[in-house]
Amino acid sequence: MKRIFIFLLTLIVPGILLGQIQGPIKISENQRFLAQFDDSPFFWMADTAWELFHRTNIKEAEYYLSIRKSQGFNVIQAVALAEIDGLNDPNQYGEKPFESNDPMKFNEKYWKYVDDVISIAEEKGIHIALLPTWGDKVFKNTWGVGPEIFDAENAFEFGKWIGARYADRTNLIWVIGGDRNPRKDSDDANIWNQMAAGIKSSSKKDNPILMTFHPQPNRPGGSSTWFHQSDWLDFNMHQTGHCPNQPTYRIISHDYELNPTKPTLDGEPLYEEHPNCFNAKELGYSNPEDIRRIMYWNVFTGGAGQTYGCHAVWQMYTLDRKPINGPLKPWQVSLELPMANQVKHLKNLMLSKSYFNRIPDYELVVTKQEDDEHFVIGTRDVEGGYALIYFPTGKSVDVDFSKLKNPTLKANWYDPRTGVSFPYSGSPLIKGKNKVSTPSSGKGQDWVLVVE
Repeated sequence: MKRIFIFLLTLIVPGILLGQIQGPIKISENQRFLAQFDDSPFFWMADTAWELFHRTNIKEAEYYLSIRKSQGFNVIQAVALAEIDGLNDPNQYGEKPFESNDPMKFNEKYWKYVDDVISIAEEKGIHIALLPTWGDKVFKNTWGVGPEIFDAENAFEFGKWIGARYADRTNLIWVIGGDRNPRKDSDDANIWNQMAAGIKSSSKKDNPILMTFHPQPNRPGGSSTWFHQSDWLDFNMHQTGHCPNQPTYRIISHDYELNPTKPTLDGEPLYEEHPNCFNAKELGYSNPEDIRRIMYWNVFTGGAGQTYGCHAVWQMYTLDRKPINGPLKPWQVSLELPMANQVKHLKNLMLSKSYFNRIPDYELVVTKQEDDEHFVIGTRDVEGGYALIYFPTGKSVDVDFSKLKNPTLKANWYDPRTGVSFPYSGSPLIKGKNKVSTPSSGKGQDWVLVVE
């Protein structure tokens, strides 16, 4: 009876089944954020699974996507021509992407598996941020094994081919690049431009596409450094990198101020259980509080969402595989690490307030601050209906609520670790300057003050 009821309900309200994607996402009307097909907010909550198509079988992919769906992720970043020798090392079914690399002769069996994984994601309501290739297929750098197979001509043809193959998919976002910055005095930028142009040439008017670029760490701009004025770049992406205690809000803020206005977000932050600055011996591994701080900083300063990553998961590490930079446990076990279950609290908080009219406001905090791990940051809506203040380490600061429209204020504390809120119990807040102290303080004791 339950199955019959659900079936009848879906006939009345198409798309009501949990996870069904009803259309592609798009840029919001104010050009700051991402929106669903029906103009409702879309908060980019992505996981990094670069090797998803290369190092899983269909049961493993199903398991991975099911777990990430249950944790609230709505985007998975994955690469078609994978990083870890993705041209010459076969996938889990013994298939390579090309029957020959030069000239490129596509292997249908390999691409059929990519199709199947994208379909599973779609069934679960998950978008795939698809990188057509990892960057070492364009040029060799300090890591990656290539080989280099793309020039401007065949990059366009490859883009045209892969764009046509997935032109009808409603759960794809295209990500040009792959951890490589265009070099000066080279044709790199043109190769990426041509690949993007090829994908665009195969797109359909009734299924518009979104496209961005995944760079290496670069200051102050990420994708915007080379492609902000390009018509194909719909939103900017950064890689803020794998060192803690960087003022990532300055990086996001750089793109937020650019003209023309485009959404921006961090597409590769500090991964969970990653060696800090690639130096585990001296600096240890990343911890949840550092990752959490970076995420809240990025979103509060105007990010259109946030990507998460786990060091074991991106490489789909298992004990029988050669580890890259010291993963601590197999990927299946690593799916349930603390931050993987805490990112949804950030998404839920942002979606609980009016969304598209939100702006960063550094003037909410009037205490003079240094660019360190204690930096308190604020955001609010344009009309002054609410303000959110993020305290990374729970220090006391002076805040100014003069821009809020009502003289009477109410407030709650929001716990980024659990998503639990409870009433603010300090001195009554006024429309003006206030001294605010958090419920607890110290490393890992971060809080959000929600004022309405």
